[in-house]
Amino acid sequence: MSTNPDLPAPTPKRPLWQSAAMYTGGFVLLLWVVEVVDVLSGSRVETAGINPRTSDGLWGVLFAPVLHDDWAHLIANTVPIAVLGFLVLLSGIGRGLAATGVIWVIAGVGTWLIGGSNSNHIGASSLVFGFLAYLLVRGFFTRNLGQLAIGVVVFVLYGSALWGVLPSTPGVSWQGHLFGAVGGVVAAWLLSADARNARKQRSVGTSRQ
Repeated sequence: MSTNPDLPAPTPKRPLWQSAAMYTGGFVLLLWVVEVVDVLSGSRVETAGINPRTSDGLWGVLFAPVLHDDWAHLIANTVPIAVLGFLVLLSGIGRGLAATGVIWVIAGVGTWLIGGSNSNHIGASSLVFGFLAYLLVRGFFTRNLGQLAIGVVVFVLYGSALWGVLPSTPGVSWQGHLFGAVGGVVAAWLLSADARNARKQRSVGTSRQ
């Protein structure tokens, strides 16, 4: 079978780690651009966060993870988002984006339901806690040694942050942390369905031999 020399050569597929780095870097860049816009607006943009149990505040579910109170808040979230987001996307871009979507919605809706009245919940830390929980439990659902190893490393590096799901520091949205973590566990469960089904089929096949 001959090839047509006039046709352009197919573009080489980018390695997964490069795609994961590009997506993660792009999201981090978005966070910084939004903060610049917020500063230039006199901090008006950040008011579009989650205002619990109000109809207008429900829109904050969409926007809260990209909004921050100040530069210190953003800087504190930047490295965890970059590291954990990259690791989540290493499981596959589509799968990683799906996990992010599940975490984003569950964290936002949960915060909207139980957050304190007349409060404004913002910050990417809901995603940080979601990514952390996702990476910690994913290996248990898939029974994948590589993913279990990543979970162990992540726990050593960031496990102490899990105390943030409890009410502690005034002004910190523990509700966002809690439901972000819940979203991470749900995402890991949902997105491991193929691995769990394959394991179940192998178990059935073995029992019949």
